[in-house]
Amino acid sequence: MGRASGGILPRVVQSWWAPRRVVRGLRDMPERVKLVVLMLAMLIFLIAQMPGHARAAYVDPSIPLGARMGGSLLAVMFLMPVLVYGLAGLVAALSRLTPWRLSHEDSRLALFWALLAVSPAMLLSGVVGGLIGPGLELTLTQALAGIGFLVIWGAGIFTLAAERT
Repeated sequence: MGRASGGILPRVVQSWWAPRRVVRGLRDMPERVKLVVLMLAMLIFLIAQMPGHARAAYVDPSIPLGARMGGSLLAVMFLMPVLVYGLAGLVAALSRLTPWRLSHEDSRLALFWALLAVSPAMLLSGVVGGLIGPGLELTLTQALAGIGFLVIWGAGIFTLAAERT
């Protein structure tokens, strides 16, 4: 895998320009490590929401920052992993309708890795949301994160499905 084989951070960075190569190199990742990848991504997403919640609590103090972060904690750390596992299973099941079959393990790897790989863009979006607030800048950073996620996830799906056939 070249230079990105040193650890997780180089792989996250490399995922933005060579997602297929990174996912291919992660193919033998054990399930327990995939769960760690998912939970790390969710933790970063939770941290990324803090500046926006702090701004919202300052603008509207009727709901304090602690309550906002508590709701986010519940949603991001407990609800989202269940939904992400369900989405990975759904994608694997739907792949049975195509010539490119994707195992449940590979579907989880592609989705979990895409979530972790896009986490720097989510942090940027959170900072922009907290410092600047709603506007063109926030929309652009959210679009960058969304497009990055779809590209990295799609590249992972197609790489892992193509190697199966």
